[in-house]
Amino acid sequence: MNNRRNFLTGAGAITTAVAAAAVSKVAMAALPEPMIQTKPDTMAPLVPNSGRPYNPVVTLNGWTLPWRMNAGVKEFHLVAEPVVREMSPGFKAHLWGYNGQSPGPTIEVVEGDRVRIFVTNKLPEHTSVHWHGQRLPNGMDGVAGLNQPAIPAGKTFVYEFVARRPGTFMYHPHADEMTQMAMGMMGFWITHPKAAHPLIDEVNRDFVFLLNAYDIDPGLYTPKIMTMLDFNLWSWNSRVFPGIDPLVVRKNDKVRIRIGNLTMTNHPIHLHGHEFLVTGTDGGPTPKSTRWPEVTTDVAVGQMRQIEFLADEEGDWAFHCHKSHHTMNAMGHDVPTMIGVDHRKIAKDITKLIPDYMVMGERGMADMGEMEMPLPENTERMMTGAGPFGSVEMGGMFSMVKVRKDQKAGDYKDPGWYKHPAGTVAYEWTGTAPVTDRASSGGGQAMKAQNMPAKEVEVQVRKPAVSGGGMGGMKH
Repeated sequence: MNNRRNFLTGAGAITTAVAAAAVSKVAMAALPEPMIQTKPDTMAPLVPNSGRPYNPVVTLNGWTLPWRMNAGVKEFHLVAEPVVREMSPGFKAHLWGYNGQSPGPTIEVVEGDRVRIFVTNKLPEHTSVHWHGQRLPNGMDGVAGLNQPAIPAGKTFVYEFVARRPGTFMYHPHADEMTQMAMGMMGFWITHPKAAHPLIDEVNRDFVFLLNAYDIDPGLYTPKIMTMLDFNLWSWNSRVFPGIDPLVVRKNDKVRIRIGNLTMTNHPIHLHGHEFLVTGTDGGPTPKSTRWPEVTTDVAVGQMRQIEFLADEEGDWAFHCHKSHHTMNAMGHDVPTMIGVDHRKIAKDITKLIPDYMVMGERGMADMGEMEMPLPENTERMMTGAGPFGSVEMGGMFSMVKVRKDQKAGDYKDPGWYKHPAGTVAYEWTGTAPVTDRASSGGGQAMKAQNMPAKEVEVQVRKPAVSGGGMGGMKH
């Protein structure tokens, strides 16, 4: 198959999947080959060699699903199945996904395409696929029990509809949704415009990723599906920093980033060094009169946001969720704050009983980025990542937009760390400290406080108990 050969050349290690046992070889011969991807790398865009042309997207730490043309219909094959996802180097999760990955592969089509998607269920329970945000016949909407019977384990169902409007969409189950989405079942769908569109500009780089969250206890592999809010792994395309690839662009490229949120909370996504416009939402491209410069945009639950900017500043620019706990990796949320408490004596006593005991948060949490703390097997460090100037004290939903003037068009390889021109890096001052006015030297209290205690109240700091756990309060 030409599509398959081209995809193998452009995107890396793809293999053919075996069909569900209940599907006969004769029946499978009539289906498009189900492609499987097991590598967590960002794969090259899949340039179309059949159907109408378009500028393809790049899925961050993911890939694009190939198709075949059959009598003018663009046919895809999704396989819902258990997968092992490497969330960062050395840290893996047992999830459910599509075609070997969580999230599943990105599906790309063109406005007006008739699309046929074969969905083979290799899960231990029934499933369905909802095409989030699409205009389509009611019976193709994928809500099990309401619009269709659920797809039983071992069976293949077919969805067929016309991609009626261009935009940024998602797909996910609407059957045992709490379990299946908590286990990582989701994917991106892009519908490109069929002709020049007054609200959709041409861009040089077009990235996509999904926001997803998991609750996986340190040392374990499988998410807890009953968690409602207290997640401990916040990820982009089921990857956590430092496992999230950078978004590599050439200086003065016009860049589009499409973000979908399938977590249980909102995410203010923030870009350093540039301003962007929100050019698209769940409903399609935004009117130009509604666009204004932003450096942060909030992506609510179930929403999609499309941002665009001119990458005109060289450097390694941080790009992350601005909820600070979402740029940390797995740990307990019940660790007491011990800032300012001298643990030296009590820690010495505890380590006589528990050699691996380690105090957390005595001077803040920055030490966690560098310390060699004993952790259970298959546990990602809370804050990690080595940068050119030391530890990058981040995890979770954090990456970088790397802008380089000498990056070639279509080249997405990591160029390494930015080489700063002389005199453009903050440095230590060793001279005499300049004299500056303090805040108390000017102004005063605008209004006298009322109903205050007659004497000052001393804040009491909670001291650590000798009975503390072997991981200093870390949930395990």
